[in-house]
Amino acid sequence: MYIIVVGGGNIGRPLIDIATASGNEVVVIEKDAAKAEAIAGAFDCLVLNDDATVKETLLDAGARRADAIISTTDEDATNVMISLLAQELGIPDVVSVVHNHEHMPLFEQIGVNTMENPQRLIAEYLYYAVKRPSIVDYMRVGDEAEVFEIRVAESAPVAGKRLDEAAKNGHLPGDVLVVAVERSGADGPITPRGDTEIREGDLLTVYSGRGATPDVTDVFGHYEDHAGASRRGKRTDDR
Repeated sequence: MYIIVVGGGNIGRPLIDIATASGNEVVVIEKDAAKAEAIAGAFDCLVLNDDATVKETLLDAGARRADAIISTTDEDATNVMISLLAQELGIPDVVSVVHNHEHMPLFEQIGVNTMENPQRLIAEYLYYAVKRPSIVDYMRVGDEAEVFEIRVAESAPVAGKRLDEAAKNGHLPGDVLVVAVERSGADGPITPRGDTEIREGDLLTVYSGRGATPDVTDVFGHYEDHAGASRRGKRTDDR
């Protein structure tokens, strides 16, 4: 892919790293001269030290043949302007960071794919790492649902049971679905079926319609109270 990345700051720089490492043809537009020089020295890409809100700059960056543009500046107004110019120039995929939630409708109105306030997403991720220590990784789906990774503890109600058996016995709620199993010694992720047995130590990828609430993590042997204090493997009567 031919990708234009606008901004080489805390968001743009790792994005450039990922995009170039994946073999894409990347052009970076960075207004700050020092940042532009640093990026040019660190990555295999063309770097323009210029203003991306000027149409000629986007044309110099190859907008006419670009597959996508990703705007990562720290100003929503700048990102909107760049997105509008990119659409005018016919770039097929326009993506932007949005820092202020109140500005989301504006980006949606002009048809831009968005990533809302990455700093807040990072902060939320760190907060839940403390509040829900049993969760290895997670992704929010809509307002409540989540996809998360969790390891099966020895005391888990589902340990040693087939998925269909766990569901029948009420251990696996109807809005909870195990979508992948990673197991030591396996040749790769296991696609679970009804007859798949869940074992202690399995790393599960789970979808939950209510999110990773304590009653859901209990199923996998991680007995956490509502304040997030973990009592792994030790069920108590006053949960």
